[in-house]
Amino acid sequence: MIIALLVSTGAAWESSAFGVLNAHPGVVVLKRCVDVDDLLAAASTGQADVAVVGVEVGGLDTTVVDRLAEHGVRVVAVAEDPMTARPAAQRIGIRQVVGQDPLDDLVAAVRTAPGEPAAATVPRVRTTPPPEAAPAGLAPGRVVAVWGPGGAPGRTTVATALAAELARRELTTVLVDADPYGGSVAQQLGVLDEVSGLLAAARLAASGTLAERVATVQRRLSDRLWLVTGLPRADRWVEVRPGTLEQLVERARRQTQVVLDTGFCLEQDPAGEMGSRPERNGLTLEALALADEIVVVGSADPVGLTRLARGLHDLAEAVPGAEPQVVVNRMRPSLGWRERDVAAMLAGFGARRLTFLPEDQAAVDRALVAGRSLVESGDSALVRAVAGLLDSIAAAAGRVPAGR
Repeated sequence: MIIALLVSTGAAWESSAFGVLNAHPGVVVLKRCVDVDDLLAAASTGQADVAVVGVEVGGLDTTVVDRLAEHGVRVVAVAEDPMTARPAAQRIGIRQVVGQDPLDDLVAAVRTAPGEPAAATVPRVRTTPPPEAAPAGLAPGRVVAVWGPGGAPGRTTVATALAAELARRELTTVLVDADPYGGSVAQQLGVLDEVSGLLAAARLAASGTLAERVATVQRRLSDRLWLVTGLPRADRWVEVRPGTLEQLVERARRQTQVVLDTGFCLEQDPAGEMGSRPERNGLTLEALALADEIVVVGSADPVGLTRLARGLHDLAEAVPGAEPQVVVNRMRPSLGWRERDVAAMLAGFGARRLTFLPEDQAAVDRALVAGRSLVESGDSALVRAVAGLLDSIAAAAGRVPAGR
């Protein structure tokens, strides 16, 4: 027995389809859903096998198809001209497209999945294309996610400096501003961009065309450094659907190194399990899950160290098994303690790999005013310390060339 859901948009074929499907002894139409959100809610009950939708239904994208597949629901799309509609449908993961007439084709599609017996469910749809072979001599890239607790400990400064240092070492690198609370990488690097690269990637991912158009969401900063700009306003996080960052990163890492500048909050939103609304902090959690290396940044003052210690505990719960590279930023003699004292304190919170970056406000100001990365702004104690940080990451990864 096949249990079907029908999304109603008022098309002429829907009433006939409802009658024909319900009349078949092997099919039961469980519900006529009013929209995509209603469809996802009905699918989450685990009772349905198939969703019948018109190709023109609003909000139908790769995220929706993927969420349906997670609940064991495959999609059959109905179009006036199946041949014309099929390529766009396949890009978002829909494998079956039938015409409005005759409806016998619809019944057959509902009862039989492509290449599988009737009443079988389709495995989870993969929204990311399979990896392609890397060019000769080019190792697949690694993903470094830079995270840290609230209080502006210097996440973005460290992320941009690491990306620039990778580029200086002649490794092509993509820097992605993935902060769901509003990006600042573009402003820090002097990039005037009217179109957010992250939002553009979200739109392309929803239409299933990100894989072939990923280059269009990147801004060239140098021969070796590229940037995907972040959210222009904090309230636009809702436009970045789950899976967008995964598609972007998996595509970019085939030929480049990837550095992700993330948000600060790791709290999960229970409302994210209902309907199709993404979680605000899902972007940060997705970045950490994708990372080969997590860099945790905290400031060296008493408040910053307290937040860092709590943050390491929260990170261990959010990403079990993670062994982050911990960075204590803005270390300075006026605080009155030594590096070994800080290291001993943080060791109790799982900080096994620890790097200190000195307070160097002059170097930071020089870079900000010029709209450049620290590495491009001349030699300084902070630039040398960032190079040492990357050497530590290289030692753990065994993949990044040492500084020269």
